[in-house]
Order: sequence, then structure tokens, then C-alpha cells
Amino acid sequence: MVTGAVWVANEEGASLSVIDAGTNTVVTTVRGVEGPHNVQVSPDSASVWAVSGHDSLAVALDARSLDLTRTVTTGGAPAHVVISPDGRTAYTSDGADGTVTVIDTASGEVQATIPVGAGPHGLRPSPDGRWLVVANVAGSTLSVVDTSTRTTVADIEVGRAPAQVAFSPDGRFVYASVSAQDEVVKVDMASREVVGRVAVGDGPIQTYVSPDDRYLLAANQGTEAAPGTSLSVIDTGTFTVAGTVETGQGAHGVVVDPSGRHAYVTNLYADDVAVVDLDELRVVARVPVGDTPNGISFSSTPVPAQAPVTLDVPKGATEDGGGTGGHGGH
Repeated sequence: MVTGAVWVANEEGASLSVIDAGTNTVVTTVRGVEGPHNVQVSPDSASVWAVSGHDSLAVALDARSLDLTRTVTTGGAPAHVVISPDGRTAYTSDGADGTVTVIDTASGEVQATIPVGAGPHGLRPSPDGRWLVVANVAGSTLSVVDTSTRTTVADIEVGRAPAQVAFSPDGRFVYASVSAQDEVVKVDMASREVVGRVAVGDGPIQTYVSPDDRYLLAANQGTEAAPGTSLSVIDTGTFTVAGTVETGQGAHGVVVDPSGRHAYVTNLYADDVAVVDLDELRVVARVPVGDTPNGISFSSTPVPAQAPVTLDVPKGATEDGGGTGGHGGH
């Protein structure tokens, strides 16, 4: 069995649920982050980052002790936070401002604010850390950011309302969910052109590539009035749908464990997480979590069962000896 923890951001519940990957049970709940849409574990699994869309903050906590270690003011209404492969930089997509905030993870200081497209939402770095690709859900483009110069160097037209991206393990391709067109596209990073397009379920949101590059997964959320209920499993070799797994009402977030055996899908209208066996393409467990689970991330650091933890998150970041970082210009 894979050991570790699955972290879930419960947006309306103002909490993070922590699932033990070995038992598929919630071992604790971390409270105190208002409106957490996304959560992201650092590459070394030592820290966990989340964004508060409500308070325009990024916060970090120690993955083992669950202590709050960083509070950083971002741009307006951050949607997602991701960490660079070397662990040194965090990036938030600031949905209200059309920017990406660049944060030094060691100091908590904001190093840059990068203009991108309309309504930046999901974003991920390339495996080598050279590029950051941002899905602009209020528009039709992916913004390509050069992480060395911290500038947007290209905007790639993909279709209406791209929500999230995922890189192939070799970095050659980036995939994006085009939520308003019920499609996922394949983009060649060298030519920066769409080279493939496949129809999936209703309103695809998060995307994730399995570690072995066998599958690209897309969670199909739909709408509250007409929820999507499925995970589309796309064969990366043929770029066709190899299977569809019914996961639950409002499938939104998706992550795959490091072994590639299990995917975890948040169902935001059902308030649970579906555990999908990727060899058998079926749900093998359902885990009740908090209210409106959205983002999800895997940590190799296990968390022992304990009473709920409440973080004392400041309502605005200030620079002090505790390592919190301020943000000028907002």
C-alpha cells in the first residue's frame, strides 16, 4: 500500500481534510483558512500550501506538525497555488487581478507579480521548472510564463474557459481542460500550438497525468443545476478516452498517488472524495470530507490521527519575525 496523506481543500467548509492513503479515512481536519479553493503539497512533501480566495492569502503549514509557517498576501481572489519543482518558489493565480503572484517559499516574500490572461485559474510548472502555464478561465488562452524572466512570453488559444493544465512527465506537452467546450486539448510546448483535441464529460475542470504517462485524467464537474459525475480517463498515446468512471456529483479535483495505482477525485456537490483504481477503472472507496471539496494534493508525509486543528490565520499578511511576507501594490 502507498503511505501518505491526501489533502483536500473544502472551500465552503473553511477547512482542509487530511485522508490517510492507506486506510482511506479522514485522520484530521485543519480549520481556519477561509474559502480554500486549492491546496498543494510541496515536492518534498514537507509543507502544504493553500489559498484563501476570501482573504486573498496564501498560507503554508508544516506537513507533519500542521503548524502554520507562512501567511502571504497575494493578488485578488487567488484560485490555485503551485510549487516549483525545486521547492523554492510558490505561484498563485490571482483570479480577480489577471496576475500570478511569485513567492519565495523560504522567506515568504513576494518577488514578482506577473500579468497573465483573464481570470487565471489552474496553473502548473513544467517538470524542469522553466515554464509556468496558466489556464485563463475567463478567456480562451493559456499563458506561458518564463520563470527565469518572470514574464508572459506567449498566449495560446485553446477554446472557451480553460480551467486547468497538466504536463506530460517529459515536459513536451501540456494538456488543458476547456470547460465550456467539454474538451481536453493537447499543446506542443515547442511549437505552442494545439496538436490534439478530445471530447470528455460535462464541464471538465482539473486535469492530471499519471506518473507513468499512461493516462491523462479529467474531472467533469458540470454545473450545480446539471452536475457532471465522471472522470474521463484518456490514453496519452492515442489521445482518446480509454474509459469513463462514475465518481460522484460535481467531480472537480484530481490527483494520482506516486505509484500510479489510485486517483483521488473531489466531488464538490457530494462533499466526498472518490478513490479510483486506475488498473481496474472503478471506484474502490468513498471518503466523506468537508463542505464543497475542490483542490486535492498527495503528500508522502503521513499524518497521525488527531483532533481537529485550528490555524490562527491573520486577516492580512504582515512582515515580522515569523516569516510572513507582505505584498506591495495591492
